[in-house]
Amino acid sequence: MQMTDMSKKNDVLLSARGLEKRFGLTAALKGVDIEIRRGKITGLIGENGSGKSTFSSVIAGLYKPTGGNVSFQGTPWAPADAYDAQKKGVSMVVQEMGTIPGIRVADNLFLGHEKEFAKSGIVRKRQMYAEAAKALEAVGVTGIDPGALTVSLGPESRKLIEIARAVHNKPELLIIDETTTALSQTGRNLLYTVIRKLCSQNKGVIFISHDNDELMSVCDSLVILRDGEFIASLEKSEFEQERIKELMVGRKLTGTYYRSDACRSGGKETALHAEHVYLENRLSDISLTLHTGEILGIGGLSESGMHELGRVLFGIDKPLLGSVTAGAVCIDSVSAAIKNRIGYVSKNRDLESLIINASIADNMSLASYRMLSRYGIITNVRQNRFCDRQVEALHVKCSTISQDVSELSGGNKQKIAIGKWLGNESEILILDCPTRGIDIGVKAALYQLMYQLKQNEKSIIMISEELPELIGMSDRIMIMKDGRITQEFERAPGLAESQLIKAMI
Repeated sequence: MQMTDMSKKNDVLLSARGLEKRFGLTAALKGVDIEIRRGKITGLIGENGSGKSTFSSVIAGLYKPTGGNVSFQGTPWAPADAYDAQKKGVSMVVQEMGTIPGIRVADNLFLGHEKEFAKSGIVRKRQMYAEAAKALEAVGVTGIDPGALTVSLGPESRKLIEIARAVHNKPELLIIDETTTALSQTGRNLLYTVIRKLCSQNKGVIFISHDNDELMSVCDSLVILRDGEFIASLEKSEFEQERIKELMVGRKLTGTYYRSDACRSGGKETALHAEHVYLENRLSDISLTLHTGEILGIGGLSESGMHELGRVLFGIDKPLLGSVTAGAVCIDSVSAAIKNRIGYVSKNRDLESLIINASIADNMSLASYRMLSRYGIITNVRQNRFCDRQVEALHVKCSTISQDVSELSGGNKQKIAIGKWLGNESEILILDCPTRGIDIGVKAALYQLMYQLKQNEKSIIMISEELPELIGMSDRIMIMKDGRITQEFERAPGLAESQLIKAMI
């Protein structure tokens, strides 16, 4: 028994005792006790605001704790900053984009480590690019040019660069914070391979995700937080979906998140129409009609063209051929879309739907300046009243509307991304992966909001990679493959995921 206890103690890579973190009057962590073991993938799970990202940010050197103690590899852990933590063996891949768009891939990979490739004060680019290629190959990435400007790459490629950078630093502890939300299934599989390899080398991994199925599949143990407090630690043999949800929210969940009506409903009037739309190498002869009071689901694999379609429907990208119309108006620009009460929430929320370092008030009122202005002037009183109403209606958790959006949890960011379009009374919403990276409680709230909007004769295009979501919320589902619509399904009690998958592949 003594030998077993000693063995377990030696396996502890990181230990937090009574860890506290406050932001002003808000307590984000309240005396948290957590152990991270070598050779294990430890999942960190909880609703938005539970303290997951705060805990990982303290460990990674981004925040200083307010109280408590942390030890790493048996010694007190108090890194000066994230760079110091990285040098001492803790790397973190953050939820937001962690690359600098205006520099090259290799420069992003070795940011802060340029001296390794310098001779007489000059960085040897050829050597750096060769080493960057090796770093990418080490995590299974072969299709990214180390000399390419990072801005030319998509979100997934940029996230893979961050993973390669983190692994290249040879961490003893790797923290993955909501990283899979930016990855396709192929990218996720690469990440899973990487973290399992690290664990086989007796390293430790903290894995944060809102996808319970993913956590149960990938992790060896789960630590559950709620409202900044430690709730429970579960081993693999104790994983059970309903129990985990109950521990997360503090009550037993009953019923379903989705609509209870079994058949299609909605008006017959056309709200939005696309006809024979072509987009070079991405969309081919797309025609669709969205009706008033309808939720039209668009599904497919990550590279099917469904995300590009959302951008075309909102006027961000102009098609080579074809047209998008709302009533008699051609939607050929974002300004035309907004004038005609069309709103769009991008899959890449932090990059394209929010100004992340601006206030809640500025973000929430961004699409409503014409409504708020009088003689070209928007007063603080008018803007604040407007934003207070939206924040209250959507139950956004924040200290004040002057708080930066970057300080909010993923679910509250998403509420603001959607709320700015509700504030300007949009009649049509194009929602690309609306529940990606948010917890079950906020998911349920957004589904309820979508159904309420439908009941109020609003029209919604929901682009989603989640089959249960498509089946659970849509009146009709269009499946895309290789830039084309391959099949359409009506809402019906017997509709199965297998039918959708067959149309996708």
